[in-house]
Amino acid sequence: MMGPAHSLSGAAAWLGVGAAAAAAGHTMPWPVLLVGALICAGAALAPDLDHKAATISRAFGPLSRGLCEIVDKLSYAIYKGTKKQGDPRRSGGHRTLTHTWLWAVLIGAGTSVVAITGERWAVLAILFVHMVLAIEGLLWRATRGSSSDVLVWLLAATSAWILAGVLDKPGNGSDWLFTAPGQEYLWLGLPVVLGALVHDIGDALTVSGCPILWPIPVGRKRWYPVGPPKAMRFRAGSWVELKVLMPAFMLLGGVGCAAALNVI
Repeated sequence: MMGPAHSLSGAAAWLGVGAAAAAAGHTMPWPVLLVGALICAGAALAPDLDHKAATISRAFGPLSRGLCEIVDKLSYAIYKGTKKQGDPRRSGGHRTLTHTWLWAVLIGAGTSVVAITGERWAVLAILFVHMVLAIEGLLWRATRGSSSDVLVWLLAATSAWILAGVLDKPGNGSDWLFTAPGQEYLWLGLPVVLGALVHDIGDALTVSGCPILWPIPVGRKRWYPVGPPKAMRFRAGSWVELKVLMPAFMLLGGVGCAAALNVI
């Protein structure tokens, strides 16, 4: 799928988690619901760090472009080193390492470790990075062109500072789910994991499928492209994505938000 659909699906997924938590009697504080949805929307773009033309590659200028080059080469090297006889030849690393469940878990765990060990500045950095990605994904039409990059960064930095301040206040969710001393913001890794997995599931619906299960082998393939029957798949950017899935994500996100806040 394309960036906007990935971000919308990520936000909708976290709002759905909020609805499930409310139904179970553990309503999320509204700052957790908001911040989690934005982080998940941003994290849903991150697996495309292996693609030089993806939204994330231009989100942070030369820094993200250089990182994309490194991740692409690393992913390709791992693909070549671990593929089985049934896996096809490739010319690049897109939709390999960063599109697996293992990557999602590792990147989410890393986020949690950084959040609880780096304290406030680490939390601000995590929020800033994901705010930039969320803005790029959710407001894609308004952020086109390099001239808007500085404005996106300023908006993301301001949003991160404000949201971090709100979360720091007692009862607003810094210790949501993990309440032991020293575990504040440990939950920040959860929307990161969820966003990455939602991205992979979205890509699995397209014609190419997605090797979510790696390194678990399936038959003669270690990079098995998981997906529905071919007749049910679609091309990225097609009318199915733009006219069906994106409105559906908006609707589901709205319902999930209302349920999470106990409005319905």
